[in-house]
Amino acid sequence: MEHAKVNWLLEQIRKRCLSQNVSGIKRLSVIFRMMDTDFNKRLSLQEFYKGLNIFGIKLVEEDAKVLFDAFDKNKDSQIDFMELVSKLRPPMTKGRIEVINQAFDLLDANKDGVLNMDDLKIVYSTNARRHPKFVSGEWTEEQVLRNFLDSIDTPGNPDGKVTREEFMNYYAGVSSTVDDDSYFDLMMRACYGLPNRGS
Repeated sequence: MEHAKVNWLLEQIRKRCLSQNVSGIKRLSVIFRMMDTDFNKRLSLQEFYKGLNIFGIKLVEEDAKVLFDAFDKNKDSQIDFMELVSKLRPPMTKGRIEVINQAFDLLDANKDGVLNMDDLKIVYSTNARRHPKFVSGEWTEEQVLRNFLDSIDTPGNPDGKVTREEFMNYYAGVSSTVDDDSYFDLMMRACYGLPNRGS
């Protein structure tokens, strides 16, 4: 019974995140990070409950505790909020996860696990020069690349760096709007110039 309740609560939070557009899950993780004042990626029950409220998820304290307890694996009254956030991602097929990882790997030119302007200048500048605002002279190449990075980066607080987790969270939101696996795969490959499957 408890397991079913946890799944139901996760589904309610997931729906709330997805109702806020493709970056909703990422926005919730930002709020949890703000609650994490000692930067250990762990939250107490009070911090978790406060974070949900700030995001606009109104759970009764009893339900918040049920969910918290399910993620408090070693019963130390703290949860790894990144584990929770990863559970909130809409389920994705193995193929979708693979193509998202391939896109990240392609963009991560220096292979340090973080996307930044230097990576994009190396691998994405040709695409930037095709952007309508670059072609019209309204934006520089750097502005186009920064806009791209900011669209995937932390909403409301972009730091110019995108981790694999942030990239995956962003595309999990996009994935939730695309029903067909083949179309999602084709879209990602076209967007990032990835070789077709089997090539």
